[in-house]
Amino acid sequence: MSTHTSAVNALVENPIPRRRQMQGGTRGASLGLTATQTVDLVRQIEAGLPYKALLSLVAVSGLTVASIASTLGIPERTLARRKVAGRLAPNESERLLRVSALFEKAVELFEGDVASAVTWLTSPKRALGRQTPLAFSRTEPGAREVEDLIGRLEDGVFS
Repeated sequence: MSTHTSAVNALVENPIPRRRQMQGGTRGASLGLTATQTVDLVRQIEAGLPYKALLSLVAVSGLTVASIASTLGIPERTLARRKVAGRLAPNESERLLRVSALFEKAVELFEGDVASAVTWLTSPKRALGRQTPLAFSRTEPGAREVEDLIGRLEDGVFS
């Protein structure tokens, strides 16, 4: 098994079928959100998303709670408190929405193939200073750069 494969497997809680497909939808669909208008989405974020939104992304993506929490910058003990409370803080909710949006864009890039999107998100990219897109998206500017990279790939500009 290559080091790349073992690194991806370390991030994947339950390996997902190679060609698992996901349908596109509204923003936050991978979190189980159904807000169709931005004003509703903002209200949900300001109130703090339910902890189950994080679990929804885990279920759809196959990534571990720990890897997503690390990307969100939520320490393990804080995550345990959020689980008990059943709700994330507003700033954590905003970061979760950011990560889910990148996941959804990566799935679109790979035409609905979740496994390929997760592999791409968890593999180092030269264009991101050899960091993974998931790790690079820990900050807003980093997430915007990952979005730009996805856009360039969609347009056939390989960088």
